[in-house]
Parts: sequence; structure tokens; C-alpha cells
Amino acid sequence: MLHHWAIAHPILAFPLVYLGWAYLFWIPLLVSESSVWGFPQVLWFLIGGASPVLAGLGLAALTGGKRQLLDLAQRLVDLRRIPGKWWLLILSFWLVFDLGMAGLAVLLGVTDSPLDVHWSLLLNPGTLVFLLLLSFIFPAVEEVGLRGYYLEALQGHMGPTAAGLVNGAVWAAWHTPFVWFPGYYANTTFNPALAWWLPMIVCQTLMIVHVHNHTGRSLLAVLVFHGMMNFTGEWLRISPAMYPFMLVGNFLVAVLLVVFWRRQSRLEG
Repeated sequence: MLHHWAIAHPILAFPLVYLGWAYLFWIPLLVSESSVWGFPQVLWFLIGGASPVLAGLGLAALTGGKRQLLDLAQRLVDLRRIPGKWWLLILSFWLVFDLGMAGLAVLLGVTDSPLDVHWSLLLNPGTLVFLLLLSFIFPAVEEVGLRGYYLEALQGHMGPTAAGLVNGAVWAAWHTPFVWFPGYYANTTFNPALAWWLPMIVCQTLMIVHVHNHTGRSLLAVLVFHGMMNFTGEWLRISPAMYPFMLVGNFLVAVLLVVFWRRQSRLEG
């Protein structure tokens, strides 16, 4: 019966499992005054944080069986899906975008200190490796479910714009409690406010959709793109004053993508 319900309600099934599992284990963190990185708080955080991969793999197995699980695995490891020019874009986009927005912020008088580049990171292999692992491990967990399974399900019923907006809204809902987890951002340069962070997540999802759809549905491509976003932001140490301004840049890129998709759709039609 669950199998038939999941197949009949592909748009609802994933967020119910994804958000339901996460919030179930995160409730103790929201009522606690102790750091999320202490014990046992970190245990609840990690168990709840596994919801993207649990929901993605669980629903893939339930609705598509071994075939869909093998498809997910192939999309995660198949380098041939990603053309050389897309590797260049995936690896360089966030550095070019963040530096461009920083220069524009100085030019427009938004701030005179948009970045505090962590140059010493390049001379400290241990710290560099740790930051790289941190930047890519969480995207690996998130992308399997959100784009590996859920984006596929959404695009089977709607176009890329609507699919991206729904996917991004669900992703944003999952991230919302993070701002109330005690001490979660204590050792980072990131201190988000929901007013600009949530819409930014939706805009970034539309970018991820574009990468996904132009790399043969590659899960590896979106994982690396997501990881580079995290790593570049931490390495450049973007100023807190910059983030509302960064939303403007993210929004403009997202709008350009939507316009491009609509033009492409008209040409193909």
C-alpha cells in the first residue's frame, strides 16, 4: 500500500519523509540551550541530518526498486556524463561569481571589506583537507535525495522552473531550523538570516537544476557544484554585510536561467 501511495504522490512523498524524519530528531535541539556540537545533541543532529539520503534511497527503492538505485549510483560515479566545458563551469563558477559580487559591492558602496580571504589555508594542508571534506560531505548527503531522487520525480510532472522552485522551497524548509541550533555557526564566517538565506537557497536550486539538466542528470556534477559553493564561501570568508547583496546576484542569475529555459522550450516546441 505504501508503495502505491508513494508512486501516486511523488511530489508529496519525498518532503514528508525528508522533513518529517529530520524534524523528529531535531526537536530536542530546538528546545536545548547546549551547543549542537556537544553530546548527545550532535547525535540527534546527525541522525536527523541523514534524512536526505534516507528519504532518497528509501523512496527510490520503494518506487523503482533495484533499477532506480542502480541509476542513482551510476549518476554519482559516471564522469563521462560531464563534458569538459561543464567541469570548467562547475569548478570555477562560485569563485568568479563571489569575486565579481565582491568587486561590485565595493564599486556600489555596499561595503569596503567584502572579503577576508583565508590565504593561510593554502599553507595548512590539514586544515585545507578538513574544510574540503566538510564542504563536500554534507552536499553528498543532501544531493542524493534532493536532486538524485526528488528533482527527477518533480521534472517527471512539471518543467524545470516549477520543479526547481518546489525543490528549492523544500530544501529551504529543511535548513530553516539551523538558525536556532545553539552554536551551529559558532566556528564559521556564516551567520544567516532567514529573510535572505531562504530565497537564496531557492535561487541556488535553480542553478543546480541547470547543471543537472545539462550534464546528463549527473549527481556527481551537482554534488561538486554544491561543494564548491560551500568551499569558496568559507575560503573567501564573505563578509556578513555582503549576504543580502549576494541574494541580488543569485536572484539575477536565477532569472536569467528561467528566461533561457523558456526560450529553449519555445524553440524546441
